[in-house]
Amino acid sequence: MPLFTHATGCRQTSGFQLVCLSAVLFSTAGVFTKGVSADAWSIIFWRGLVAALFAVILLVLRGELRREIRQFRGPAIAATLLMASGTAAFVPAFKLTTIANVALIYAAAPFFAALLGWVFLRERPSLTIIAGSLAALSGVIIIFYGTPTPGDWWGNILAGWMTLVMAAITLIYRRWPDTPTTLPGAASAILLTPIAASFGAPTATSISELIILIGFGVTFALAFILLSAGAKHLPPAETALLSALETPLAPIWGIIFFNEHPTGQTMIGGSLIMIAVFGSYGWQWHTRRKHARPA
Repeated sequence: MPLFTHATGCRQTSGFQLVCLSAVLFSTAGVFTKGVSADAWSIIFWRGLVAALFAVILLVLRGELRREIRQFRGPAIAATLLMASGTAAFVPAFKLTTIANVALIYAAAPFFAALLGWVFLRERPSLTIIAGSLAALSGVIIIFYGTPTPGDWWGNILAGWMTLVMAAITLIYRRWPDTPTTLPGAASAILLTPIAASFGAPTATSISELIILIGFGVTFALAFILLSAGAKHLPPAETALLSALETPLAPIWGIIFFNEHPTGQTMIGGSLIMIAVFGSYGWQWHTRRKHARPA
């Protein structure tokens, strides 16, 4: 009897394509941010409004708005605050340092999540994850010490904060799996709106840049939808491995659109992080496929 039926194979192919496309879309964050002259808070304002509206419409169309409102309790509030904090750091990080630095530091999030899970949930990671975590941490340290200007340092620090925030959010959903996923994202964007309006100048944004920022919000909302849809047809390890394609793509866009060539330290540190990411997820994928083979 074949291991996979034709229908299963088609679903997996579809899942593969959706997750890969979502990774491509997610990798464009730096392009949108650096592609406009608007300040970081104005970008947060307009991107947040569009993303929140898109998310609410999606919840209504799916008939899930009431359910997510009912489940919006303590963990969801914590996730909302963390998401707001992460977004407030992520966007200005691109303005202060290179796309490569932000993307590569952010790629270490799964390993920080594993560390937090070990500390707070007593979930002992495998030796593969421990080795990957040490490699990723070494890569992040090398990137930090290879930055040439104070601005780069601040950008790296903000990217590092975003990485820790995402690790903490992962921990929340691990500990309380019934926590809604879409509404906290919309709520965090709405929460940031008055803050962004106070510190930025969103009304001074030109029409041409406003169109770009609307595209930014729609692109990321669409990427999230594609990732969610594709993940339903793939094992978690394979989804994570394909999603990691976002990381090497982002620096490529930086080189193509802004002539941002990574420093030698960034190349070395980034290589360590990417070896850790693809090595860890690749090993999980290999182990899963090995166990799935018929005896």
